[in-house]
Amino acid sequence: MRLAQATLLLALLAAPATAQPPPADPIDALLRPSAPPDAAEPAPRRPALTAPVRIEQTGKSPDGPPSPADAAYDSRLKSSQASARGFEGPLDGGWTLHAGGRALYILQLTDRNGSVEGAWRDPRRPGALDASGFIDQVERVGDALTVRFAGGAVAVLRAAEGRWSGELSERGRMEAVSLSRNP
Repeated sequence: MRLAQATLLLALLAAPATAQPPPADPIDALLRPSAPPDAAEPAPRRPALTAPVRIEQTGKSPDGPPSPADAAYDSRLKSSQASARGFEGPLDGGWTLHAGGRALYILQLTDRNGSVEGAWRDPRRPGALDASGFIDQVERVGDALTVRFAGGAVAVLRAAEGRWSGELSERGRMEAVSLSRNP
């Protein structure tokens, strides 16, 4: 019995060691570019530039032409952006409510399918905890726009000649105001 065990031990020690492959790394597989199965040679490298590419030089790019994957990605981004813009209404974006040349409220509005909502900020009170918030209600009927702010301020505006103008009722005072789109 001892002889059999010794022989087995010698056989195991004398056999060449075979390395086991490391376990597969799924993250590495995702990040490592893989060549298509029918590609015998790697893709040719882009030529090295010998001088800077200037903006007036058309047809040259420091990165070379985009790959088909890059072009598809850019196309998808442009398509998504155009689709999102298709849902925007005329009031979508940044606006400022002015009176006498000073900004009273800075607004950020979303106008989706005729439903307008948004947020406001009062630049007259920088740093105040209650100097911004959500707009309570926005009503648009024809060429009239009514914006109700937290705290009871109400702006009633009318569209005329490509701009909005009207009155703001705030803390019991009425003031002539205009609404303009932020650049």
